[in-house]
Amino acid sequence: MTYIRGDVRELLLAGHTNSEIVRRLGVDRSTPARARRLLGLPKPKPGPRPAASPEDLFWRRVKPVSGGHMDWTGYRNNTGAPSIRHEGRNLSAYRIAFRIAQGREPDGHVRPGCDRTGCAAPACQTDRITRAEARKVDALYAGIFGAPA
Repeated sequence: MTYIRGDVRELLLAGHTNSEIVRRLGVDRSTPARARRLLGLPKPKPGPRPAASPEDLFWRRVKPVSGGHMDWTGYRNNTGAPSIRHEGRNLSAYRIAFRIAQGREPDGHVRPGCDRTGCAAPACQTDRITRAEARKVDALYAGIFGAPA
């Protein structure tokens, strides 16, 4: 029996193209193509496809890099922040990434919480609540182990 990665299978069954899966998951180009053949799915039609959601657009415009981070390859607004235009509205890519990771709407401004400038990885995004929780953990750690030297 041949193994198919669960995340690749899920995206194929959701209708994503091979190139979208490669870009989103950082897998080899042959991985989704082989899985598509094993699942008996037809090759995707060529040409651009309309985005089903802001999240779909988000995944089309990020590129995985080392350390679990992602670079933004799409449009940036006049302040330089990653932005998406969907159904006539400009949306913050950071807010979309936060929703993907947390499953809720962010509270306040969203920005990367990692050390990589401009990181768009969903796992790296923080809002007011997650930053406040991180400060509490830092204070607790400092109370137990002392302030860093």
